[in-house]
Amino acid sequence: MGRRMYSDKIVETDKFLDMPVSSQNLYWHLCMHADDDGFLGNPKTITRSIGAQQDDLKILIEKGYVLVFEDGAIAITDWFVHNYIPKDRYHETVYKEDKKQLELSETKQYRLVTSSPIVQDTESKQNDNNLDTPCIQDDNKVYTEVKLSKVKLSKDNINKSSSSENVDPKPKQKSQKIPYEKIIDYLNRKTNSHYRPTSKATRRLIKARYNEGFTDIDFKTVIDKKCAEWLQDGNMVQYLRPETLFGTKFEAYLNQPDTGPIPRRNFGNKPVRRTTNWDKVQQQQSQTVPQMTQEKRNAIFREYGR
Repeated sequence: MGRRMYSDKIVETDKFLDMPVSSQNLYWHLCMHADDDGFLGNPKTITRSIGAQQDDLKILIEKGYVLVFEDGAIAITDWFVHNYIPKDRYHETVYKEDKKQLELSETKQYRLVTSSPIVQDTESKQNDNNLDTPCIQDDNKVYTEVKLSKVKLSKDNINKSSSSENVDPKPKQKSQKIPYEKIIDYLNRKTNSHYRPTSKATRRLIKARYNEGFTDIDFKTVIDKKCAEWLQDGNMVQYLRPETLFGTKFEAYLNQPDTGPIPRRNFGNKPVRRTTNWDKVQQQQSQTVPQMTQEKRNAIFREYGR
């Protein structure tokens, strides 16, 4: 592993900074441990070693910052956006079979191989600037195997890569299994909102929870609990949205006790302390002091002198 760099075009975007800090930290460590092609085979070990959670890795996958393969290896999607590796220092990855499943887009980002090849004019880039050290990004021979594999892809491999890109071969059947409209309609009626069940981000969240084994009853339960807790709270009502309710904290919301709305201020049962009426206190004290007669006072003066 050599020197690694990071591009502000990736790590300074709102999309990246909106992720939890733990997910951002995990991304830095994954990039530091990746090989010269952006691959690494122990993402779970690194996740545990820095104290991150599996949900942090799931967020990076859902956001498209890493690509996952069947053997457990991952690839950093924007690896060549971050790093400029000279050819004389480049060492090819050991995950060659996984690398064959990827191609480099026009923006130097990894993506799964599709049936339509990408045309890259790398020769013209090299001729325009001969003073630069040849870089692995500009070497048109590095991805020769990937380009050749596109011609030989079978129908099964095309379907497999398409499914990996979240392209549903039978969208009608899957839309019937996952009741997107039913869930979003219930949320809209409870919160008086107008979220669309056709939103890609919303459908991705619902599908992710269904893949984890949750049902439409679980979605209804989470909506009911959080509406009871947040709907009357001016600060929290804004979080009654699919991004919050159906995100990585879905299971925690589902298992929290149903306590109903939580009042922000509850001073009604507390006693109110009033100010002291000193005139009344002085009057009470004067009544409790015994009065001395004139005869008793004269007797004391005669005994002790004036």
